Amino acid sequence: MFSRAYGGGILGIEGYVVHVEADVSDGLPQFHMVGYLSSEVKEAEERVRTAIRNSGFRLPPKRVTVNLSPADIRKEGTGCDLAVAAAVLASYGFVDQELLGKSAFLGELGLDGSVGPVQGVLPMVMAMREMGIQFCFLAAENACEGLAVEGIRIVKVQSLAALADLLNHPLEVCPEATEKTPQTEDEPAYSVDFADVSGQKLLLRATEVAVAGMHNILYIGPPGSGKSMVARRIPTIMPELSREEQLEVSKVYSICGMLPSGHALMRARPFRSPHHTVSPQAMTGGGRIPKPGEISLASRGVLFLDELPEFERRTLEILRQPLEDHKVIVARVHGTFQFPAHFMLAAAMNPCPCGYYPDRSRCSCNMGQVKKYLGKISRPLLDRIDICAEAAPVTYRELSEKAENESSGVIRERVERVREIQQRRFAGSGIYFNSEMGNREVAQYCVLGTKEHGFLEQIYRELGLSARGCHKILKVARTIADMEGSEAIRNGHLAEAVGYRDLEGRYWGGAK
Repeated sequence: MFSRAYGGGILGIEGYVVHVEADVSDGLPQFHMVGYLSSEVKEAEERVRTAIRNSGFRLPPKRVTVNLSPADIRKEGTGCDLAVAAAVLASYGFVDQELLGKSAFLGELGLDGSVGPVQGVLPMVMAMREMGIQFCFLAAENACEGLAVEGIRIVKVQSLAALADLLNHPLEVCPEATEKTPQTEDEPAYSVDFADVSGQKLLLRATEVAVAGMHNILYIGPPGSGKSMVARRIPTIMPELSREEQLEVSKVYSICGMLPSGHALMRARPFRSPHHTVSPQAMTGGGRIPKPGEISLASRGVLFLDELPEFERRTLEILRQPLEDHKVIVARVHGTFQFPAHFMLAAAMNPCPCGYYPDRSRCSCNMGQVKKYLGKISRPLLDRIDICAEAAPVTYRELSEKAENESSGVIRERVERVREIQQRRFAGSGIYFNSEMGNREVAQYCVLGTKEHGFLEQIYRELGLSARGCHKILKVARTIADMEGSEAIRNGHLAEAVGYRDLEGRYWGGAK
């Protein structure tokens, strides 16, 4: 007898539906699986047979053929175990096929017939909904994740025997389980707050400007001045994730098996801080079975690179294209995979090996050492950083005084107002932040008066800016003007934006 069930697979960060066809016929007894399978999928033959036997079913000696299609996509992982078992049981006549044709099955089978969780449930269930599948049977551990997808009924199963019982009694499929929606969660809670930061007014202002326009930022200063402390608090002043952003971020974390336990979707903005020994492949993603890397795990959030010059040169240069294109493309023999890269880059570094240049009363490095250290950061990468903020040493008075510092909530309210201005400005254009403006948008929204033109022309010549550097200044100035509620960009806005790039000349231009 022939039967068909549906499973799921992952391509990049997108899910797809696997058609599982099973046929039981007379002939030499054997269990044969075809359809461009990886080794773990081929091993499903033994897992399924043993799980079926230990679930109380006796399989007569027949010729069993199982096909997983589409045949031109390599099937990976153990997510199709449950679908294969359901199709085989239906072909033997142990379960009714009424629900089979409109249901999908996701889960790894244990030898005792238990159903275990798999990674990547969220994108697979989304693909099943798009195909019109009505029911999805999966492990209890994955149920919360599956319920995040609207328009498809989720059914939890603990074992293969329980699944067979449900398929034979469709009316017993619990409607509460299929109609339940994810529990409403409170605003994401953070363990850190900007109220903890004393002093560093310039650093705080630069950080607020950077977050308001999603500009990349570099902190430079001596050790212990609070660079990392400020950077780790950036997510606390970013607006909450929208529903679309939650789904995009959660798909990446679902595939990597990193969704927080008991949560259907990611609620907090991602903050990734890889160690400086991270490899280029771990940064971009890849492997034999391509998976997202640190760049994609930071999408819609912050990628923080502490001790920036200590990273390998190749690892840093890999960032250049994702910073421009907001995507990572990984090419393999079996296909090309695209991962999201809508992240804000925050980096921190010391100005020299000892950390105290240009304070010659404390810095023991010669100019050759300083130049070599700063030279680890290429000019093309610096050109992609909009804001460079200097962290001054914190005085004892600033550290000890009990001043009322602004909380993250207060700063976030100001950031949200600026974000709303940008949303109205770029509505329907596919652009969401000032930092994403192209040449056309810069010409349209960063119009300067005669006085401002003259000022920027003078700065362009004196600093020897590139065309990209000039546009970065205009984008940051646009954000600063938005923060003040000004439609026009004034000299004061340009001056502040130029000040955030002046450090590049002071350090990289002056270390000769």
